[in-house]
Amino acid sequence: MTPPPRPRTAVEADPALLRRAAGRTLLAKTLGEFAYEELITPVPVPGETGWYRLSVTAAPCDAPAPAPAPAPVSAEAVDAAALAAQPASTEYAFRARRGAYGSWFVEAGSLRREGHPAADPLTFLADAQGTLGLSGDTAGHLVREFAATLAADVRIAAGAGHSAKELAGLGYAELEGCQTGHPWIAFNKGRLGFSVSDTELYAPESRVPGRLMWIAVRDDVADYRAVPGLTARRLYTEELSPAERVRFGAELIRRGCNPARYWWLPVHPWQWDEMIQVLFGTELADARMVFLGEGDDVYLPQQSIRTFSNISQPARRHVKLPLSILNTMVWRGLPTDRTLAAPAVTAWLQGLAAADGFLSGECRVILLGEIASVTVRHEVLDRMPGVPYQYRELLGAIWREPLPPALEPGERARTLASLLSVGADGRPLVAELVARSGRSAPEWLALLLHAVLPPLLHFLYVYGTAFSPHGENAVVVFDEDESPVRLAVKDFVDDVNIAAVDLPELAGLSQDAARVLLREEPGYLCQFLHGALFVGHFRYLADLFEQRLGVPTERFWAAVRVELAAYQARFPERAERYRLFDLATPQIERLCLNRNRLLLNGYRDLSTRPHVEPYGTVLNPLAG
Repeated sequence: MTPPPRPRTAVEADPALLRRAAGRTLLAKTLGEFAYEELITPVPVPGETGWYRLSVTAAPCDAPAPAPAPAPVSAEAVDAAALAAQPASTEYAFRARRGAYGSWFVEAGSLRREGHPAADPLTFLADAQGTLGLSGDTAGHLVREFAATLAADVRIAAGAGHSAKELAGLGYAELEGCQTGHPWIAFNKGRLGFSVSDTELYAPESRVPGRLMWIAVRDDVADYRAVPGLTARRLYTEELSPAERVRFGAELIRRGCNPARYWWLPVHPWQWDEMIQVLFGTELADARMVFLGEGDDVYLPQQSIRTFSNISQPARRHVKLPLSILNTMVWRGLPTDRTLAAPAVTAWLQGLAAADGFLSGECRVILLGEIASVTVRHEVLDRMPGVPYQYRELLGAIWREPLPPALEPGERARTLASLLSVGADGRPLVAELVARSGRSAPEWLALLLHAVLPPLLHFLYVYGTAFSPHGENAVVVFDEDESPVRLAVKDFVDDVNIAAVDLPELAGLSQDAARVLLREEPGYLCQFLHGALFVGHFRYLADLFEQRLGVPTERFWAAVRVELAAYQARFPERAERYRLFDLATPQIERLCLNRNRLLLNGYRDLSTRPHVEPYGTVLNPLAG
């Protein structure tokens, strides 16, 4: 049953108070992440422990047009004009904690601007445009992304939120809609392309169930790929009801089409309306593409916004669909080459795990395979070199194995990202789970690390393969007592990378998979664990454990080192691999997600997906 809505507080009843509260939180996050990436440089306030001061400057104003015949002016007037042309300086002050990797955690309630309470991240962008080095075009788009993120945060706060106890009782799909987005990227719900009504319908935090549209595409325009044994007929039989299959087939026949020549795939309603009907008008006109209608099943969007969980039939597969909106770092389409190869990558990874006793027997890792895909070509855009990559990711679908059938009786699963959630009662979800387990916080943490790290380390050290185990891709499986017991991993099409060295364990990689998997040097391959897991998630979880569960940050990272050492002690014969993939170097490169948008890529329409670039180095807590 859905729990009754909690009473609305005074803050929730007042839109202005709601916006200020959400603005303070977003501004605190922005200052913390910008300071981490050295976009800004706060300095300690002398004599005030934990307090920092930040002086920022706006961009210089445009110079006025020169007068036709300038009159003589005094020296005092020249000095005054020069002073007026200087960019304005604004001082912020706040209290902050420092964490591993040089992190900053700014206390929202402490924020001051020119001595007064501060609560507007948009004003900060204007105040700091010069300090941040933002060009005018980047600044304009960035304000829009921040404004959209703030609006989404206000909607989340205005809703009847769940307490920590209620969050712990939600199912996997429902919990996805109760989170606040990427912890590292400040403008994490920008979603350029969505209107307000689109956001209300399709954003995960809106928690609006919906149906997907289905189309059929002729086999001279589209390709079907699947793991061995999964024919298209079997896929459609398992994913669609008999009535749907009859209805869809009848529509093809009504249009004079041979159903045997068509692949069927779901389409996001927004993508259909905004992109497909416009860019594939010729294919729709000559019936190489046929609209079949809505499917019967109801879905909920996951945090990634383009992946959907079937809530009508939870044992049916998750569906990943292209969505031509810009969110966080990239346009959320589906790259054609990777979509084609997704089943081959799945078959390879699952084959490795099945043949490896440590992965399959001891870790019992779950690899949620992308077992089938349909890709659709655009006959004009695909022939044009250098077009923006968003136009090469327009139409296709990936079917991913669902999580519920992989769970054993009594088990339940939550994404790693959800462990950062805080209930409407101010209590963290992780605190509720620790309490339910009956274990101490350090004991529970040790179990979490033992569930998450060994399979990821094993893939890296043995197979030279790195997932990107950020909070959405890594799923923690809990036993009936809410203790972490094992790991599930997803998203192979975008986030699996292999070592750019000749390892015998990579010899069995199929040509289809080898063509699309990015090869990285061993040092950079380690960054997929550092950037996605340790920096991208654990640094926030460590602060949460310290502030709310009484586990000092130093003890948190010591527990990570213990788990790393335990794995290496278990397999001492791999000492050479531990040196090759060295996770414990004294320093690591600092990857920068916000800096990439602000200063490197901006909002340019690139022909390839942007690569995350480092900026400087930070101390590595895994080095001890």
